[in-house]
Formats: sequence, C-alpha cells, structure tokens
Amino acid sequence: MARKETTPDSSMQAQASARVPGIAQVAFLVALGLYIAVLIPLLQAGASGWVIGAVSLVMIGVALFLLLGIKVAAQWEKAVLLRLGRFRGLRGPGLFFIVPIVDVVTSWIDHRVVVTRFIAEKTLTKDTVPVDVDAVLFWLVWDAEKAALEVEDYRAAIAWAAQTALREVIGQMELADILVGRAKMDKDLQRIIDERTTPWGITVQSVEIRDIVIPQGLEDAMSRQAQAERERQARVILGESEKQIAASFAKAAESYADNPTALHLRAMNMLYEGLKEKGALVIVPSTAVETMGLGGLAGLTALAGTRPPAE
Repeated sequence: MARKETTPDSSMQAQASARVPGIAQVAFLVALGLYIAVLIPLLQAGASGWVIGAVSLVMIGVALFLLLGIKVAAQWEKAVLLRLGRFRGLRGPGLFFIVPIVDVVTSWIDHRVVVTRFIAEKTLTKDTVPVDVDAVLFWLVWDAEKAALEVEDYRAAIAWAAQTALREVIGQMELADILVGRAKMDKDLQRIIDERTTPWGITVQSVEIRDIVIPQGLEDAMSRQAQAERERQARVILGESEKQIAASFAKAAESYADNPTALHLRAMNMLYEGLKEKGALVIVPSTAVETMGLGGLAGLTALAGTRPPAE
C-alpha cells in the first residue's frame, strides 16, 4: 500500500483548521448547558419525539457553530479565509466568525520580524577556496495575501532563496574580499534576496554574516604570512631608526670636529657616569685614555672621586 506523504503546507493547513480558541470552547459548553436545561423540561412534560429531535438538532447545531465558527487572531496575525476554495479575504486581528464547512482558514500569517539562519557549506570562492559561511536573515511579511497565494510554503521558500543567494555571492568574490568586506557582502545578499521575495509579499530587512570558516591549513598559512609581514615591518622601522640615529651622530661629529676639548669633556663625562655606579666595571681602551689625557694616576683617581695616598 502506498504511503501518503504529508507536505509542510498540508500540515500547516491542518493545524490552521484545527485551531480552536478558548472563547469558542466556552461558548460550546454554554450552548450544551442550555440544551440540557431545555431538554429536561421537555422530557418531563412528555413532549413528542419529533419536538425533542428538532430542539436537539437546533441546539447541537448552534453549539457546533459556536465551536467551529468562532476564531480569534492575535495582534500580529492575519487569517487567510477561503470560501468553497476561493479567496474571500483576510481576517483579524481580534474576534471574527466563519461559516463551518463552507469557510476554511488555510493559514495564519505572522507579521512580526522573523529570523532565519542559513548556511553555505564547502562553497568555492572566486579563487577556488572552499569556505563555510553562516548567516542570519531578518525578514517580515508585508502582504499576507501574496504570501498565502503566490507561494506554497513561504518560510521554506525564503530559506532556500537565501541559501542559493549566499552561494552565488561567495562564488563571485575572492577570499580576501569576503574576509574584509562583510558589510558589502551583507548589502549584496539583502538586495538579491529581497528581489526574489518581493513578489511573495515578503521584504528583507537585513542580512548579517555570523561566521566564516576556512580550511585549517590555509588558516595556518595566513597566520604565518601575517606574522612574517609584521616582522618585515618591524625590521623596516628598525632600519629607519638606525638611519635617524646615524644622522644624529653625524651632526654631533660635525660639532666636535673643530672642538677637541669639548670631545674630551664629553668622553670624560661618559666615563665618569659609568664609574660612579656602585659595583660597575668599565673597561676603557688605552687609546681612549691617551686621547683624553688620563694616563696619570692622579687623573684616574680624581675622575673616580677619590684622593691619592699622602706621601
């Protein structure tokens, strides 16, 4: 025996038809209570069978009409009403009535903003790099009639439209543009998806890329490349600093070239700064000592801040 498959649209119609609000249930119970209250006196009075049957038929009919005919739509909903298969209009929000059997509420359209997540897995970019992209779509129904009549299942349709648009955009961009140009990618996706869903009475408010996953090997290579680039920039900066230092020393050398006394005083000051530190050991070449005229013991001891031993 062939198995009957249930589509998402048929299940939604079944749920819409079986939707019974609390006020309808209360009205049904009240009608049954009135029926019992009328039936008991008739039985006690010995009424004929056709009278009891007519009253029962009328009261039960009224109870069923109240149970199946009273509908309530929430503030954010619109009910799509068909009468004998033809579109009769939208009902709601609030309380409304339908004619049971003749009228059918096929769906309840939600006018609130809906969030739909969609994913593109192992999609090749323009430079043939497989990426996984996770995105979120924010949309809403602005025309409930089109959403109910123009597309079978608008929720599934917009999910598939978003996924195919995402794959299309990824295939037109290189990996570097995807990683640094998320804002442009979001706008392109919003424009493409909105063009596809506008005939269905649906508008796309925004699209946001949540995550982009690239192969682990490529991620490691990009990390090494970024590290090498930073090291190159550091070496360039260090070289520029050395050039500036050399230029400063060249200027200082020009100042000392015609004034050997100033050069000797500068050298003596540097040596003194080194010797005055406690526990410091400074090794000075003999040529530098001779140049500064510090060959005598008295000069060294004076520079160290001590006096020579008394003779």
